[in-house]
Amino acid sequence: MRRTIVNAVLFTVLAAIVLLSLCYLVRCYRRCRRRRRGAVLPSHGARADRFQAAGSSDYGTGAGEELLRFPGGEGLTVASILEAPGEVVAKSAHSTLYRAGLSAGEAVALLRFLRPVCSASAEEAAAAAGLLGAVQHPNLVPIRALYVGPRGEKLLVHPFYAAGSLRRFLQEGINDSQRWEIICKLSIGIVKGLDHLHTRSQKPIIHGNLKTNNIMLDADFQPRISDYGLYLLLNPAAAQDMLETSAVQGYKAPELIKMREVTRESDIYSLGVILLEMLAQKEAGSDSPPNARDIHLPASFKDLVLERKISDAFGSDLVRQSKNSGWEESLNAFFGLATACCNPSPSLRPDTKRILKRLEEISR
Repeated sequence: MRRTIVNAVLFTVLAAIVLLSLCYLVRCYRRCRRRRRGAVLPSHGARADRFQAAGSSDYGTGAGEELLRFPGGEGLTVASILEAPGEVVAKSAHSTLYRAGLSAGEAVALLRFLRPVCSASAEEAAAAAGLLGAVQHPNLVPIRALYVGPRGEKLLVHPFYAAGSLRRFLQEGINDSQRWEIICKLSIGIVKGLDHLHTRSQKPIIHGNLKTNNIMLDADFQPRISDYGLYLLLNPAAAQDMLETSAVQGYKAPELIKMREVTRESDIYSLGVILLEMLAQKEAGSDSPPNARDIHLPASFKDLVLERKISDAFGSDLVRQSKNSGWEESLNAFFGLATACCNPSPSLRPDTKRILKRLEEISR
């Protein structure tokens, strides 16, 4: 009898150990699976519940923690943001982009995690986010919220646009990207968004990193400019790295030396590059993917732009369409406007109001 009791006790203990081991393994598996799916930040557990009070700015008891919410993000909480499972969609030297499903607010959102080593101080970031979060326009990607964590990490919440970026559209759109009416619609929308940034108040918001990869598209080809003023959320070193990357890609105005010196005129130069990029076409029958020299025009088309040789600067397909459809003059006018935006002298570049008026005339 005694031996039977001992065996029963040992069996119970072993069963308990096995059960605990299985629970531990399951928990580890779930954590690993969540990491592979791209969870943005580790859950802060019960502490996250303390951020759910009403208002546009919530503070936690932990030092340096804050959640700033902007129009459209009123329903967001720290828990819904930090615990959102997601997947990485892009990385840069200063941040990582995630596509995430939130439990509140936007059903699908784009989360930008700014690395602590690259971001500005909490005070500077909160002030910049307050300025950028107040911007609302149909052709701008809004900021829904900014989370500032205890270790200096910062997380921006934006809507997610499944149609992707203008860069992707130009590379993959093929037929639609060569339609004159689509080119005009995209151009006018981009300029309207940029004009709102430049003229919305006495203190203009300079984009600082305008390029096709930072322009998102709706399903109906409505462009939305993203990442405007992002350099304000970065420290000087990271902002300068952003500028150098822009220079390599061909979007940087020639007069720019430091990111903090960006102006409306330097944004106009980048806009001119984008307008030229939308006109550029691959030769028919070319199966090779576009390379950097095809995509970033100022480096490879500088002499042609200065000499205004549109037929040599761009593929024959769009030029042939313009002749057959009777809008060859409009195409040449569009090209002339784009090259004016890329004028080496900042003072000679047109402002957004003049560009918008001219585009509306050209597109009629």
